[in-house]
Amino acid sequence: MKILISNDDGYRAAGLQTLAEVMTEFGDITVVAPKFHQSAMSMAVSLGYKRLVHKSLPDMSPGRWEYLDATPASCVKFGLEYCFENRDPDLVICGINHGSNASMAANYSATLGATEEGALNGVKAIGVSLCNYRPDADFSVVRKRLPAIIHFLLDNWPKDSFGLFYNINFPDIPDSEIKGVKITRQGRGHWVREFQSWDYDRLLNYEAAGFDPVDTSKPLEEGEDAYMMIGDFIDDETAPHEGDHSLNEAGWITITPHSVDRTEYKEYERLRKLL
Repeated sequence: MKILISNDDGYRAAGLQTLAEVMTEFGDITVVAPKFHQSAMSMAVSLGYKRLVHKSLPDMSPGRWEYLDATPASCVKFGLEYCFENRDPDLVICGINHGSNASMAANYSATLGATEEGALNGVKAIGVSLCNYRPDADFSVVRKRLPAIIHFLLDNWPKDSFGLFYNINFPDIPDSEIKGVKITRQGRGHWVREFQSWDYDRLLNYEAAGFDPVDTSKPLEEGEDAYMMIGDFIDDETAPHEGDHSLNEAGWITITPHSVDRTEYKEYERLRKLL
């Protein structure tokens, strides 16, 4: 099996290294990841005449490693075009993301944006996340449990599946507390108080935790204010036993099927009947 791996936390992320090591069980590994952290980019691509810096990383393993100074979706595009003779890996898998990509976070996630890029190109695609945002997160539960989940999905992948991709989220709890695996739907929620006043002390804590530094060298112009976009998540679930983020909080590993097809089929059928 030929496997293309990417992420949105950058090529040095612990989650990416863990995923590459786990996936050696399944076949030949090629990693094309962003040079820098690229969260919340969704399916953004690096269009136009922007210079995209690429580098091969022969000292990294397992498999073949490269980085591209571009968005995660662009990394998958690059990998498909330049790392596989016929743009034909058997699987694109992205992660392991540092942080949850359940509920509405899936709409913004660059890990899932890169996964969706694989699905858009007709390749089986899976995104994997752990509900822990720290760079030094413990991925031992994922390392232990992910192989069986990958085997299950590959063995049961539908034949007519263009555009299908899977979103796997692991709760950040010890293995002994995991209740099992649930097939679920995307949860419902939203963010409030998203724009908060710039706090340099919080920035220092962010960098101390190991994240890429934020450039604050550009001075504010007269009359400008500075904000940081963080926010607080509000749960909108009416059936909390079904939504992926609620099940993660309850101790379940969740598998949520997604699709590149954005058609709302109930509305499609309703409108057709009105014409």
